[in-house]
Amino acid sequence: MRYGLLGDIHGNLEALTAILDAFDKLPTPIDALVCLGDIVGYGANPEECLAMIRERGALIVAGNHDHAAIGKLDIAYFNQFARKAAIWTQEHLSAESKEFLSNLPFVIHTEHFAAVHGSLQSPEQFNYVQTLRDAEYNFSAMDKSLLLLGHSHQPLAFFDTHPMTYTLDPIIPLETDIKTIVNIGSVGQPRDEDPRACAAMYDSQINEVSLIRVDYDIEIASGKIADAGLPEALALRLALGK
Repeated sequence: MRYGLLGDIHGNLEALTAILDAFDKLPTPIDALVCLGDIVGYGANPEECLAMIRERGALIVAGNHDHAAIGKLDIAYFNQFARKAAIWTQEHLSAESKEFLSNLPFVIHTEHFAAVHGSLQSPEQFNYVQTLRDAEYNFSAMDKSLLLLGHSHQPLAFFDTHPMTYTLDPIIPLETDIKTIVNIGSVGQPRDEDPRACAAMYDSQINEVSLIRVDYDIEIASGKIADAGLPEALALRLALGK
């Protein structure tokens, strides 16, 4: 099986379109699409992004911004820009889209991996996995050798070796006897100082995850954010990748 992996789209239609086009142009097509949450929030096209993901028949887990947009998550802990974006998104999603988001699971289990937005340990709390200690907690909760996640917007992989190791490499070979956690980065709001849209592909036959980075029209996406009256900082950060 070849899985197209994407997440943290955040209403960025231009970035999502570029990533899906990249998947479509792969020499060998993907068999399934998996979305690791946060389809909405920050960007100006939440409804369109959700529709596009649904049309592709993707497996989808809930993200914290997805829940914020439907009132299932207290946005008091969000920063001022995220709060304003969450409120704006609530006002620009259809009732049908809100109903769909409300029924998304926190975790997906497939034959080859588990997928979650933030942390497999207490996934409803949307904690981050950014340190070796964070990874250790998640390794203890894993019943498969591969865990896929997003949330931090920073691609990274942890290996349950002794001592524990990690990598920032774009090609991640996997071993069935070594638990591995892979953060696939962000389609619509990269924060690793690379402004290109980021997603990944997992091939279960060769047991490898490979990151995909794609240029997209940042100027158009930023302009839409400004035109929508969303915080200017959300537009400016796209070109910076942070």
